[in-house]
Amino acid sequence: MRDLGAGFGHLLRGQRWVARHGRSYGFGLLPGLITLVLYAVALVSLALWGTDFVAWATPFADDWSSPWSGLFRGFLTAALFALSLLLAVLTFTAVTLLIGQPFYESLSERVDRDVSPDGTAPESNLPLLRELWISGRDSLRMLLRAAVWGVLLFALGFIPVVGQTVVPVVGFLVTGFFLTEELTSVALQRRGVEVRDRLALLRSRKRLVWGFGTPLAVSFLVPFVAVFLMPGAVAGATLLARELLGEETRDGDDDRPDGGRFDGGPGDPAVSPGPAPGPGPASAH
Repeated sequence: MRDLGAGFGHLLRGQRWVARHGRSYGFGLLPGLITLVLYAVALVSLALWGTDFVAWATPFADDWSSPWSGLFRGFLTAALFALSLLLAVLTFTAVTLLIGQPFYESLSERVDRDVSPDGTAPESNLPLLRELWISGRDSLRMLLRAAVWGVLLFALGFIPVVGQTVVPVVGFLVTGFFLTEELTSVALQRRGVEVRDRLALLRSRKRLVWGFGTPLAVSFLVPFVAVFLMPGAVAGATLLARELLGEETRDGDDDRPDGGRFDGGPGDPAVSPGPAPGPGPASAH
């Protein structure tokens, strides 16, 4: 139970951090807004033309007597939309992080510097295109795993009683794990921790991960909430990554408002690269 509370505490601390750094928060909203528009267009299109798609995909039901053809296709249309909505929740974070890689990378670095006792942050020292390639590759792997879990949980949802009680709880835990995996990847990738080692770290502290990711997964079901929580979720995931790696963390005390531009942009002295950290817990993974 302690880890559950600690995970939730990191989520709250991340939201408080971005609340104190308004400029970072404002720019951190942009990737989420772009992703929200893309997903909204896709879901609205599915709602408008989903029936036609199902009818095209089930020509064998054309000769069925009424009302069975309509009931069958109506059920498939509703199921298709529900599955798409579940996949949207599972993949929203991955797509947003991919779109907003430079924004969230800078935000995560500033959090690291703010809470690090020596005021430094680990750096990947990789070219931007290389970082984008790694992030895109890892996000694709996560999307495939999320799709498999989404289809499995959707199918299990038709089991009487279990599908209406146990499966939703498992669904939120799985979604919370995937969200945490994606969010911590910003800080862990910068430390050179590969996907397999990231998963091992997260699985070693599942309650900590669930305490952070499950409340976030529940809140993401509320329309538009995901957009506003994403910057703080990235900040909180950076704190979570530091705990997973055993890095010393102090309470950030930088309550001054941001300067006149995005902290983390090119040439911003407020977030100029610090010295690269020596071998630490990340190197063991």
